[in-house]
Amino acid sequence: MTDSSDAKTLDEEELSNELNCNGCGAVLHFKPGTEMLKCQYCGAENPIEESEEVIEEIDYKKFIDEKLDKEEKIEVVSLQCSACGAAITLDPNIISDQCPYCASHIVVKSGSTSTLLKPKSLLPFVVDKKKAGELFRAWIKKLWFAPSDLKKADVVREKVNGIYVPYWTYDAKTYTSYTGQRGDYYYETVTYTTTESGRTVTRTRQVRRTRWTFASGSVPNNFDDILVIASHSLPKKYSERLEPWNLGNLVSYNDKYLSGFRSESYQVDVTTGLNEAKEKMIPVIRQTIRRDIGGDEQRILTMNTAYNDVTFKHILLPIWISSYRFKDKVFRFLINGQTGEVQGERPWSVLKIALAVLFVIIVIVAIIILTQ
Repeated sequence: MTDSSDAKTLDEEELSNELNCNGCGAVLHFKPGTEMLKCQYCGAENPIEESEEVIEEIDYKKFIDEKLDKEEKIEVVSLQCSACGAAITLDPNIISDQCPYCASHIVVKSGSTSTLLKPKSLLPFVVDKKKAGELFRAWIKKLWFAPSDLKKADVVREKVNGIYVPYWTYDAKTYTSYTGQRGDYYYETVTYTTTESGRTVTRTRQVRRTRWTFASGSVPNNFDDILVIASHSLPKKYSERLEPWNLGNLVSYNDKYLSGFRSESYQVDVTTGLNEAKEKMIPVIRQTIRRDIGGDEQRILTMNTAYNDVTFKHILLPIWISSYRFKDKVFRFLINGQTGEVQGERPWSVLKIALAVLFVIIVIVAIIILTQ
């Protein structure tokens, strides 16, 4: 009987053999936009066999109660970048590298081995490195209020890194009881006096009022694939702007898709992720309550939400990450490896913004003068 350590060694050897090019012996890398592994040297291609495994949601309550016992796990060796705090997973036998998030040089002095929940699925890269560079240059040219020098300059980019970033997705059926107030508009005729041509005259006008009545009830909501990033390494406001992702194209996890790319282990656990997902659900629930109350205005006084049938997935999403230098400052940018959406930090032209504000002021003043 083969023990678990022997089985692990056999699995690693099998994967290693599948990643070796039969033509020249080099390591095959996943080719974005295909289902192929490609040799960078001789051009040989090997297909990645389509998995018949169904991508399933994990029952959250059962998962917590059984404390991961029945879910497949992996052991990873990771270290933390001292500059930006990213949790980086390195290939075996690598003792120094460059942080893919902030470009800082890191030397492996001591790493930590962690047992983590194995990803069940991922979105393979569709955008390749060349296309990522083209998308970055197009993004730079479209930036509003950017310094003219930025668009004219040949911006020096750091190495572009393709990284599979960990995410959680959550499904839930919610049932929310509430109390609130419904506001209905009505109009009253109000008498007032004014001065016209030096004479005091009496006039009437319609004034809008709001009649408030008590409201209560309960509303259901169904949430599907609420996305929560499980990394602290990326600026959240930019990573969230990379959405939407087409999660309908998720494939079962396969190490071959990671060949030639980096991956990060999750830093946000599944319970913390669920709390973040609930925060994302609240605006939708409040909107449903407002529709249920009806009327012209609504006030929500209390909300009590029950979360039922909560399930989750641990997935990896493809992101190109790099930075560029402009006038001795470094700006990071991200590219959605599936859709090509670009988001990131950018410089602003104070002069252009000031001129735009001045122009708006001039237009407003001109309108006031012409209407007097």
